[in-house]
Amino acid sequence: IDTRLVADADDWLKKGLKGEHRIAYDGPEPHDAFPIIWTWAYYMTNNSTGVQDSNMTGLCVLRHNAIPFAMKDELWAKYKLGEIFGSNDNTTQKPALRNPYYSPKEGDFPLPVIDGIQKMQERGAMFCVCDLALTFYSGVMAQSMNMKPEDVKAEWDAGILPGIQAVPSGVWALGRAQEMGCGYIYAGG
Repeated sequence: IDTRLVADADDWLKKGLKGEHRIAYDGPEPHDAFPIIWTWAYYMTNNSTGVQDSNMTGLCVLRHNAIPFAMKDELWAKYKLGEIFGSNDNTTQKPALRNPYYSPKEGDFPLPVIDGIQKMQERGAMFCVCDLALTFYSGVMAQSMNMKPEDVKAEWDAGILPGIQAVPSGVWALGRAQEMGCGYIYAGG
């Protein structure tokens, strides 16, 4: 594991986790975008009970089969991530060719009021992606496409969306978050 990645991820968590109310969502599967929906629901329901965004943090850990939610549209199209990872476009009911949950369009979520990753980040929510899964799946993809694993991994690393932090592994991030006062909720399928 890259020691710089560990230091960056530790810093990111220490600086980003704020407030009295902290939760970490474990998102190992696309699960119809529930890891993201539950992050939004945490903010919406806390706000409705009088808690301000500044007094809470929702951390969504995208790992295993949910890692594409951390990636740019170009990677979804090039590598057919919707098909490979089982994430359909809700408007076409076919495998998604773009990331429908970073900056969603009408119809991407089951309800129009649900905020995507970008808007949730603006409110203070944190999103991270498992580097172990990125390394493993980019290697598998490289092999299936007769490409060099290091080239695909570099492209995937460069294709992580703004503000989403790569962490050594998703389970590492979940453990660290709990050590820093976050509760834990499984948001898988």
